[in-house]
Amino acid sequence: MMTLKRFRVKNFRSIMDSGWIDCDKVTSLVGINESGKSNIILALWKLNPAREGKINLLHDMPAKEYSSWRGIPEQKEFITAVFELDAPLKERIVEFSECETEAISSVQITRRYDGKHLITFPNYSKVDTIISELVKSIVLSAKETISRLNEVTKGETGAKKTLLAFCDSVLGYISNKKTLINADATAIKSMVPRGIKWSTKSELYPQLNVLLGALREEFQPFYLEDPSNDTKIQQLILEEMPSFVYYSNYGNLDAQIYLPNVVRLLRGEKVPGFDNEAKVRTMRVLFDYVNLDPQEVLELGKDPAQLVLDQRGIEKKKEPTEEEIKQATIKKEERATLLHSASTKLTREFADWWKQGNYKFRLQADGDIFRIWVSDDKRPEEIQLEKRSTGLQWFLSFFLVFLVESQEAHKGAILLLDEAGLALHPMSQKDLVDFFDNLSETNQIIHTTHSPFLVNTTNIDRVKVVYSDENGYTVASSDLRAADDRLNEKSIYAVHAALGLSVSDILLHGCQPVIVEGPSDQFYLNAIKLHLIKNQRFTPNGELVFMPFGGGGLKGVRGIVGIVAGREGDLPLLILDSDQNGKDTKAKLLSGLYSASEEKILDINDYVGFDNSEIEDLIPVDLMERQLSNLFRDVEDESFLDVYDSTKPIVPQIEIFAEHHRIFLEKGWKVTLAKSVKQQLLKIEKEVPEKYIEKWVALFERFNV
Repeated sequence: MMTLKRFRVKNFRSIMDSGWIDCDKVTSLVGINESGKSNIILALWKLNPAREGKINLLHDMPAKEYSSWRGIPEQKEFITAVFELDAPLKERIVEFSECETEAISSVQITRRYDGKHLITFPNYSKVDTIISELVKSIVLSAKETISRLNEVTKGETGAKKTLLAFCDSVLGYISNKKTLINADATAIKSMVPRGIKWSTKSELYPQLNVLLGALREEFQPFYLEDPSNDTKIQQLILEEMPSFVYYSNYGNLDAQIYLPNVVRLLRGEKVPGFDNEAKVRTMRVLFDYVNLDPQEVLELGKDPAQLVLDQRGIEKKKEPTEEEIKQATIKKEERATLLHSASTKLTREFADWWKQGNYKFRLQADGDIFRIWVSDDKRPEEIQLEKRSTGLQWFLSFFLVFLVESQEAHKGAILLLDEAGLALHPMSQKDLVDFFDNLSETNQIIHTTHSPFLVNTTNIDRVKVVYSDENGYTVASSDLRAADDRLNEKSIYAVHAALGLSVSDILLHGCQPVIVEGPSDQFYLNAIKLHLIKNQRFTPNGELVFMPFGGGGLKGVRGIVGIVAGREGDLPLLILDSDQNGKDTKAKLLSGLYSASEEKILDINDYVGFDNSEIEDLIPVDLMERQLSNLFRDVEDESFLDVYDSTKPIVPQIEIFAEHHRIFLEKGWKVTLAKSVKQQLLKIEKEVPEKYIEKWVALFERFNV
């Protein structure tokens, strides 16, 4: 298995460089119409399409560059994706390359306009130096052992002295070197004593082999080849790369299909007035799915021949014979049986997949016309598909494309949905969010939308904003404020509206709002909530909604409280860090807005157990290990976990460690850390110590008011 972690689009249609787009189980690309959302997922689709998706230089290259680039497609890359590899696949690669497992934990795949894929392993780096102390310890240990051994034959006379001299030569050679390079390994190899006549009973010879074996293993990284250069590994990666299934509203099925046109279209022929490739594709998968050949359906439905040509080539009527009528009747009966069987299969399997209604489909062929009829429990009378809701048309069409193309891929196909469910009623769009979560257990999903009803505010970290930069090119960002300027403020409207809808949910449905300082606190608390509920350690009285006031201090708190306060003026619960900023904000609130509601302000100190604590101090440091390793991957001589003091706030310790090692912490690093912890908690890769669970339960029980 390969899991898509991030991707980047360059030099494709309206996109010169989208920037890196991080991916989760479900990833939402949000932006206004014409912002370029569709182009982003179209480029990703063409990395490895399950069906169709051919590269088209005329349509896919940026228009203004087409004349310059069309002759050099091999020089222009348009899509790059990074995948995380699972353990079995890494083991297969190690068998070919003998490299360290960590070096091939992820793979980067790029595709050029000439269709070729380029494969690299981002974590692999050629070893140029090794620490000399490692070699020194090996040689010293061997020297000590050799000094205790004896020469057992006359032929070995002087061998012990020679081996000790070899050890001293190596130690002398590396004495003034902190690190060793490839040339040093070659020099040490040249010092190995030769010409000694060893006895089969020798005690020294086996020890020499042990020493040389340990040195070879230490120097081996100098000689390992880049695994991406191995043709077997390249082939394996391309075979295991997930296929991408793309679907847009333009592929919705028609209820009435003219079979002769379908036959011609599926043969690749042009049909005047019918150039909707997406719809042709959906028709193709429909007939594939129900195992029907449109040409066969046509042939089986023919009436007995009633027209013939006379000797002059003029048509004249002819009465069919009894045998011709009999054969035509048999064929029509066979066609009816085929269509009934296909209808039953479609009805049964769609019901297993979509639980929002008990639909029954009937496929009918009347002469050259193929129709799809639909009924359900609420409306038992059959109605043509085209006259049912566009939402049902979308779900049926997507169902067919998804099942046929993802099953052909045989691996966890990644679904790319363009403006998914746009025709659905807003409440059905909310159901679609839950449907995506369920479907993402087997298939990653990336979807575009400008609908606030398709933004999951519980997992707001999955949302990426898509907008046009100052030059009119499409870019994407995880920073939901990146597009919040005069030109692009509408791009983020769906997210703002979704948060507004969450507020409406609070007001209309009695949800419990809890105000937190920033998005990182929101991520931590949402993750803890889901973990506690899943493990039956906490049952909320109502839906808990954590709402950040954006770090705007007193002004930010007042703004959010003004929105979510109850009709009677009841103030919401507020969680503040116990650092200096949190203390200042608390003091101001107690002297004003919360002067009569001190119990509504929750202090993290009360749940962590030491002063100046923050939400991060409620989290086991083990859950932060992966992201901390990424932050400090350039630090070789010391690990943060080795110096971490669990009795003190962790955030200042991270900042001090970074400053000491001259590591620049990018803006928003706390949010990135929070996202990583949330993923770890939801995957439950590591067991959470009970002492932390107890702190979480104590805090969350306070929310049940």
